[in-house]
Amino acid sequence: MKKHSARVAPLSSYSSQVLTCPISEGEEGSESRADTPGSEASGEGTSYQTCANTVLKVLGGLLLVLCVSSSWVGTTQLVQLTFKSFSCPFFVSWFSTNWNILLFPLYYGGHVVTTRDKQTPIQKFRECSRLFGEDGMTLKLFLKRTAPFSILWTLTNYLYLLALRKLTATDVSALYCCHKAFVFLLSWIVLKDRFMGVRIVAAIMAITGIVMMAYADGFHGDSIIGVALAVGSASTSALYKVLFKMFLGSASLGEVAHFLSTMGVFNLIFISFIPLILYFTKVEHWGSLSSLPWGYLCGLAGLWLVFNILVNVGVVLTYPILISIGTLLSVPGNAAVDVLKHEVIFSVVRLAATCIICLGFLLLLLPEEWDSVTLRFLAAFADKKSEEHGEELTESSINTRSRSRANGTVSIPMA
Repeated sequence: MKKHSARVAPLSSYSSQVLTCPISEGEEGSESRADTPGSEASGEGTSYQTCANTVLKVLGGLLLVLCVSSSWVGTTQLVQLTFKSFSCPFFVSWFSTNWNILLFPLYYGGHVVTTRDKQTPIQKFRECSRLFGEDGMTLKLFLKRTAPFSILWTLTNYLYLLALRKLTATDVSALYCCHKAFVFLLSWIVLKDRFMGVRIVAAIMAITGIVMMAYADGFHGDSIIGVALAVGSASTSALYKVLFKMFLGSASLGEVAHFLSTMGVFNLIFISFIPLILYFTKVEHWGSLSSLPWGYLCGLAGLWLVFNILVNVGVVLTYPILISIGTLLSVPGNAAVDVLKHEVIFSVVRLAATCIICLGFLLLLLPEEWDSVTLRFLAAFADKKSEEHGEELTESSINTRSRSRANGTVSIPMA
C-alpha cells in the first residue's frame, strides 16, 4: 500500500490538510505528464500576451513621439508665419488658451465611446472636480487654484511667442528644453526630491548651453533679449509643473482635462481685458476683425490643442519618457524646416549650444535608479563572461585528457 499511495501537498496559500490519494505509479506519471503541457501552454500564452502588449505599447509610444514632435514643430513654425502678417503675441496666446475649454468635452466624448459605464456630463464633471478637494469645485477654490496656474500658463506662452520674434524656431525650442533642468532644481529645493549627481551635471550643461546661445551674437542686439525671453518661458513652465505637483499631486486624465478646461474658462472671463488694454494703448493694434488671419490663428490654436491632448493622453497610455523625447525631437525638426525652407545658416557656437542643451535633456531622462541598474547589469554581464570562460577551460581540459588517453599517456593536473 505504501508503494501505491502518494501524498499530495496543498498550495502554500491554503491551510487544508494533506490528502492521501491511492494512485498507482503509472497513473501518477501519466497524470503529471498530462498536466505539464497544459501548464506550459498557459504559461507560454501569458508570456506571449505580455510581450504583445509591451510591443503594442512601445509601437504606440513611438507613433505618439512622432505626433508630439510634429504638432510642436507645426505650432512653432505656424507662429512665425502668423507674425509676418499679425504680430500680436499676447492676443495669439489668449486666443489659443481659450481653446482649452474644448478639452473636457473631448475627454467626455472619448469616455462615452470607450466605456460601458455611461455617466452624464454633470456626473463626470463632479467626479473630476475632486481634484480641487472633497467638496468639489467652488467659486473660492476656482479662483484660488486656477488663478496662479492660469497666470503661469499665460506667461509661459506669451514669453515663448515673444522669443520667436527675436530668434529662430530652432533656438527657441532648444532653449525651452531647459525647463527640464529647472524642474529638477526646483523639485530638489522645494519638494525635497532625491539628489542625483548626473542631473546636476545636466543642469550645468543646460546653463552652459544658455550662455553659449547668448554669446553667439556677442551679448547684444535681439539675440540676448530672445534668449532671456525663451529662458523665462522655460522657467515659468518649470514653476507651473512643480506647483501642480505640490498642490494637486498626481491627477488622472479626466482631472487634467477638467483642470485645463477650467483654466480656459478663467482665461476667457478674467484675462480678456488685457488684449483690450493692449489694443487701445496700441501696443498690439490690429484693424477690423475681418482683416485678422483667422486661418493661421485657428490652425495655430488647433495644433496647440492637439499637442496638449497628445501630451496628457500619452502619459496615461504609454511611457512618459517617450513624451519628453517627442518634445526633444522638435529641435531637429525645427532645424530641418529652418534650413530647408527659411535657408537659415547656423553658426558653430549655436550648434554646439543646441547639442549641449539636448544632451543635458537626455541625461535628465535617466531614471532615479539608473546607477544601481547599470551596476547590476555590469555584474550580470561579468558573471556570464566568467561562466563562459570556465566552460571553455573545462572543454579544453576534457579534450586534452582524451588526446592523452589516445596516445597512451595520462596527464596529471597540477594542484
